[in-house]
Amino acid sequence: MSERPIQFYFRGAIHRIEGSAPTRTLLQYLREDLHQTGTKEGCAEGDCGACTVVIGELSGGDGEEMLQLRAVNACIQFLPAIDGKALFTVEDLASDGELHPVQQALVDRHGSQCGFCTPGFAMSLFALYENQPECPERDEIDHTLSGNLCRCTGYRPIVDATRDAYALPRRPLNRQPVIAALKALAALPPLDYQGNGQRSHSPRSLAELAALRVALPDARLVAGGTDVGLWVTKQGRDLGEIIHLGAVPELKTVSIGRERLEIGAGVTLTDAFAALTAFEPNWAELARRFASTPVKNAGTLGGNVANGSPIGDSMPALIALGARIVLQHGDSLRELPLEDFYIDYQKTALQRGEFVRALRLDAPAEALRRVFRSYKVAKRLDQDISAVCAGMAVHVDGDGIIRRARIAFGGMAATPKRAVNCELALLGRPWDLNTVRHAMQVLREDYRPLADVRASSEYRLNVAGNLLQRFWLETGSTGQTPARLSQLAPVQS
Repeated sequence: MSERPIQFYFRGAIHRIEGSAPTRTLLQYLREDLHQTGTKEGCAEGDCGACTVVIGELSGGDGEEMLQLRAVNACIQFLPAIDGKALFTVEDLASDGELHPVQQALVDRHGSQCGFCTPGFAMSLFALYENQPECPERDEIDHTLSGNLCRCTGYRPIVDATRDAYALPRRPLNRQPVIAALKALAALPPLDYQGNGQRSHSPRSLAELAALRVALPDARLVAGGTDVGLWVTKQGRDLGEIIHLGAVPELKTVSIGRERLEIGAGVTLTDAFAALTAFEPNWAELARRFASTPVKNAGTLGGNVANGSPIGDSMPALIALGARIVLQHGDSLRELPLEDFYIDYQKTALQRGEFVRALRLDAPAEALRRVFRSYKVAKRLDQDISAVCAGMAVHVDGDGIIRRARIAFGGMAATPKRAVNCELALLGRPWDLNTVRHAMQVLREDYRPLADVRASSEYRLNVAGNLLQRFWLETGSTGQTPARLSQLAPVQS
């Protein structure tokens, strides 16, 4: 790959970036170089949403390319991540001296007080406005705004403004010039960028990535940047040489069938969760509460799995469903049960020169009925780190006997971990209250959780047992479910 500048579409023209460090954030570039200060810096970690911008990419193929617009956090997007894409900021919304309907509605509804966070709200709502021709229900509006925080006006006037924006004369984006520019950018060679003494590579095929990873086994792999970005913005770490994964199409594929689901490591959390929910509808609760919309639009399922965090919320549910991780080194592939990928605190089985290629899940055997749930316990509904996250699946035969059980938790150990003793206590027993109460006792033998600012050790143990009981209440035989929760005697520790 030959060196070239970062290039992206912005304000009707192709912009080029040369000389900036590849770990410089899009927010810094906007404010310091382009002097576009409508995009704000609040937390510098993707939590507050003041830095929200909208990124445009081509989707589809075979001559049917469409423009996909998604809100992301500029504060944790490294500059190479916008190569070949279109960028929209709050300054782009008004045209011909008129505010965009989203902006006008925010003004009319007094949806801004101090105004610091308002550009982020406007950009999240702009993406919603472009992606949804009709005004969505309140729950979807709330979910859209889950990554935008404001303490001034509260959310009522902002939600009201969203509805009002749809009632105003429609002003959609003219997409054709953007699509034409993105097609021209797609014809450029792969990005090999150097700036401020750092180098970043952006391979455009799986073969290029595999060869590059073997040649540079110590380079830092970066996908969505929603975790690694904080290493720079909050910890000031030097990432060294970087390999960006966002331009490898093979990593962005989803294959869903009756018997198997395969999700490429570069599939965004938004798209991965949509596929997982289609494959297993009870994934929906976790998909709703996992991070904010801008974080899910940028972060990837492969990145969430690969970073090995003990509180990575996707892993307990994936483990409960029997997920397997596909690793690639050169042309060689190997496959592991996901729970075997985690060795110790933030230490994985990934070998030098390897990368995560995909995650695979199989449908349950037709002879058994699988019931599955995932639960997240945190202090806030949105935008919070779990105290405990659970994934639970039991496979029951026609007589109501448990033939398979996979129970996994995050936040209870140094890694996402199966509750092996609890599983054994369930196997071969009827899926009823007595079995569950016994398993709740045994579950306490599986973990010795730490106490930290989010929860005490005893709280985590109690919650884990209670979640198992909730799982049965939601999925067990209705004839055995007590009419009132007070009929359930407490489990003695």
